[in-house]
Amino acid sequence: MSVFDVMRGDSPVVLAQPHGGTFVPDDLMRRLNVVGQGLADTDWHITQLYDGLLKGATVVKSNVHRYVIDANRDPEGASLYPGQNTTTLCPLTDFDGLDIWQDNQAPSEDEIEARRLAYHAPYHSALADELARIKAKHGVAILYDCHSIRSEIAFLFDGVLPVFNIGTNMGATCAPEIEQAVHAQCAAAKTYDTVLNGRFKGGWTTRHYGQPEDAVHAIQMETAQRGYVTETPPWSYQSDRATALRSVLGGVLNSLDKLARSGALTH
Repeated sequence: MSVFDVMRGDSPVVLAQPHGGTFVPDDLMRRLNVVGQGLADTDWHITQLYDGLLKGATVVKSNVHRYVIDANRDPEGASLYPGQNTTTLCPLTDFDGLDIWQDNQAPSEDEIEARRLAYHAPYHSALADELARIKAKHGVAILYDCHSIRSEIAFLFDGVLPVFNIGTNMGATCAPEIEQAVHAQCAAAKTYDTVLNGRFKGGWTTRHYGQPEDAVHAIQMETAQRGYVTETPPWSYQSDRATALRSVLGGVLNSLDKLARSGALTH
């Protein structure tokens, strides 16, 4: 099993997929409790959802489940949402606040560091390399961070999440033209609801790589899973729903590709 996979393309848009992986080493799977072994907090079928939507897009995806280590968390362990419930670099609970490890089996600080070196660091090294390659080719790179999550999780947020949750850390991680292009595409899809910088304002990946002053832009899309899967086990992909959702997401990605190639972001 490779820690990550890279599908290399020549578009100025790079897709990151940190949470679609389901690999858990056997020894860690035995230490998870029944809740943890369910792997509920997965971005189910995220690679399939985005497959083929943008010709030439580079994809960097982690194959390791977030319960092993979360590739979208600060490697130093700092929270991006102080005062709000969230999960950590090596999660101790699931999104419902339930313990995922058997008694006395949660990872130690030394183990967390070992997992960081084995899984988190290689994924981000690959992602950084691809962004550098794309920027060298086009003079600009756009990182589009692909995520999905259950629509209702009381431990993390109130009510029902909109289908499209766009995060740019209040505009800090990308040029305003990028934020506007993504929001416009989503808002035009009247069958879906959309929010910009709501509960999800962009995770560590978006904030770490988004350096618009250096021609590297980043934006996060957190999609409510009701748009394309059943939100209970076995988390089945729903082709009819997915087809409609993919139409909107394809428009989003192609608008970003066109914008990056126009030269508007390199002035």
